[in-house]
Amino acid sequence: MLSALGLDTPTEAVYRLLAARPEGWGVGQMAERLGLGEQQVRDALDRLAELELLRRSADRPGGWRAIHPELGLQLLLRRQQEDLERRRQELDRTHVAVTRMIADFAEPAGGGTEPDSERLIGMDAIRSRLEQIANKATGSVCTFMPGGGHSPASIEAARHNDAQILLRGVEVRTVCLDSVRNSAPTLAYARWLTGNGGEVRTVPTLPLRMILIDGTSALVPLDPSDTRRGAVLLHAAGAMTALTTLFEQVWAVALPLGAPQPRNADTGLTAQERELLTLLAKGLTDETAAGRLGVSLSTVRRSMASIMERLGARSRFEAGLRAAQAGWL
Repeated sequence: MLSALGLDTPTEAVYRLLAARPEGWGVGQMAERLGLGEQQVRDALDRLAELELLRRSADRPGGWRAIHPELGLQLLLRRQQEDLERRRQELDRTHVAVTRMIADFAEPAGGGTEPDSERLIGMDAIRSRLEQIANKATGSVCTFMPGGGHSPASIEAARHNDAQILLRGVEVRTVCLDSVRNSAPTLAYARWLTGNGGEVRTVPTLPLRMILIDGTSALVPLDPSDTRRGAVLLHAAGAMTALTTLFEQVWAVALPLGAPQPRNADTGLTAQERELLTLLAKGLTDETAAGRLGVSLSTVRRSMASIMERLGARSRFEAGLRAAQAGWL
């Protein structure tokens, strides 16, 4: 239940016991009471002390007392939120660096083809090349899949490639948008993927469309803002390091498919609402923000109206000011 806050099942059980019944428990007594091994109890006590959910008892020398859950769990939640904010800032910096790098590869000097990149123009060329490299994958295939709903043709192509990859025991990890749940065909594909051994997580927005194969090749758009221009297949070691770092940063903050969308304890915002505020604060139009989030224009406007109501704001401008003053941005 509290695994998202860093408490596994044995650690949560020990914490609950000490918080509910603070009398002097020995390791053996707790193990017997909870049906755990003594080493599990010791590990749990170490973890609770590390998380500062235990304090030395003043009444029982050598003993421990549990911090009251109202205080202790709020502290854990706040730390987690601070950690997520730090990761989000790191992700933003990596995104900027990756965008610049892709631009360099997309426009090779003299109009030729760089040895560590291959330009692909047209969906047929992209899908054909992707089938070739995916067929050679032996370790992992990691994908950023922006856009809420995807066309039947793109879903079928992805399912065909993924089925072949999964049969060979290759690790498949995919990050979609939170809004994927609004598209029945795309959600069905994501569930099919997890049901066949793949892993799928979701985030409010994604920096670009990307497929990483074995950490040695990456397929990315020539222009992340206009995927119709074509794609570039990268092999350079430096590019692979940057793109792999970007993927792992996003994966670390993404939620498993189907997990409830938590609200920030301080602001009451979901991650998607926070991202919407951030996009609009950067000057993006409602239409562009909707595209980045993979939702409809009406959803963006409905969400913004809800946020304005919570802020007590009568206009977008006033909402922006109040959100900034409240530390929501």
